[in-house]
Amino acid sequence: MININEVIETNEMIEKENLDVRTITLGISLLDCISDDLDTLNKNIFEKITLVAKDLVSVGRDIEKEYGIPIVNKRISVTPVALVGGSACKSPEDFVTIAKTLDEAAKKAGVNLLGGYSALTAKGMTKAEEMLIRSIPEAMSQTDRICSSVVVGSTRTGINMDAVRLLGDIIKETAEKTADQGSFGCAKLVVLCNAPDDNPFMAGTFHGVTEADAVINVGVSGPGVVKTALSKVRGRDFEILCKTIKDTAFKVTRVGQLVAGEASKRLNIPFGIVDLSLAPTPAIGDSVADILHEIGVEYAGAPGTTAALALLNDQVKKGGVMAANYVGGLSGAFIPVSEDQGMTDAVVKGALSLEKLEAMTCVCSVGLDMIAIPGDTENSTISGIIADEMAIGMVNQKTTAVRLIPVIGKKVGDTVEFGGLFGSAPVMEVNPFGCADFVNRKGRIPAPIHSFKN
Repeated sequence: MININEVIETNEMIEKENLDVRTITLGISLLDCISDDLDTLNKNIFEKITLVAKDLVSVGRDIEKEYGIPIVNKRISVTPVALVGGSACKSPEDFVTIAKTLDEAAKKAGVNLLGGYSALTAKGMTKAEEMLIRSIPEAMSQTDRICSSVVVGSTRTGINMDAVRLLGDIIKETAEKTADQGSFGCAKLVVLCNAPDDNPFMAGTFHGVTEADAVINVGVSGPGVVKTALSKVRGRDFEILCKTIKDTAFKVTRVGQLVAGEASKRLNIPFGIVDLSLAPTPAIGDSVADILHEIGVEYAGAPGTTAALALLNDQVKKGGVMAANYVGGLSGAFIPVSEDQGMTDAVVKGALSLEKLEAMTCVCSVGLDMIAIPGDTENSTISGIIADEMAIGMVNQKTTAVRLIPVIGKKVGDTVEFGGLFGSAPVMEVNPFGCADFVNRKGRIPAPIHSFKN
């Protein structure tokens, strides 16, 4: 039973410490929409999404009002579009029509974002998957709410370097096509290793083929809550530190479980998972970097940061897993630069480099996220950064991702403004030495020896 003290405590978390449900994400399978006629396919996609998601936003608002819990985003994820459009699409331009259909469906449903303009290329690329990847720059420049992801590796398959090499070009082209928006199209494009089928967070979400026809997944956010709790045990030993994080994660996740259960019941759609991730925002006091500071490092990136982040990530999972019926998605501490004011400050101070961020991604979710780099960065360098991060995920059997934004016309030290949850980011320095001879090799990097489990 929940007692009155716990109710008061939760209210204080919401009112003073930025506790919120970051997203209710409705996953929708589009496999039954497949047709070899493009017009019919687009019609089927629009009708299914708008039918299944017609009550998502209103139900989310009702839950917010009744429980007083902010639900920041209502989102949709769909079956990877490369699978859905493979029969009907004969060119990248055909896939762009699907992106526009998805955008219109998202707008009619009233959701913030729709993910799943995706391709699964961890071992190889079909013609359809290659066409979708080549369509991404146009699709991102012609839509408002669509997010795209490409899976290029896994622990079981290795890394598809042909896809990695192509994506270096695609990311740069996307930046150029949206240069008038600060190359914002790249903020809606993520490259993944070991991508889960049930991730509720953008931009990497898609509705996996292992999922039911429709499912409700929820992501909760509470960096401010964790920081406040840790400030009350400042200077105490690691046992107290870890217990405090676990206890707080339990309380935060319980809010997510409540919302997920209510949304599932009211929409008559099965509950999937609660994602335990600590997802920051640009708001002051809602920062993972501030938690690391509270643990004891002067700025994110200082010596000890990776160890502190490993501790935080592990204790959040240990506390949260007890509060949810099903846990999934990414479930860790996000460390995006533009979406976390403390991370942004650390970059500006010179405490945090791209290389240190890469080291931190070894122990948390998800990877190199929302990082602005100079617009003249070589395409092969972008591919090399992707390959490095995919290798971390592959070898460590975890999800890793790359969301780089080569901001056209910007150089190191400049700032780019995205607004809203996307925040603003300082343009970070990239290692000036080349890797073209490496990324231009054809084929794939084999899976590591410990991937052989059978």
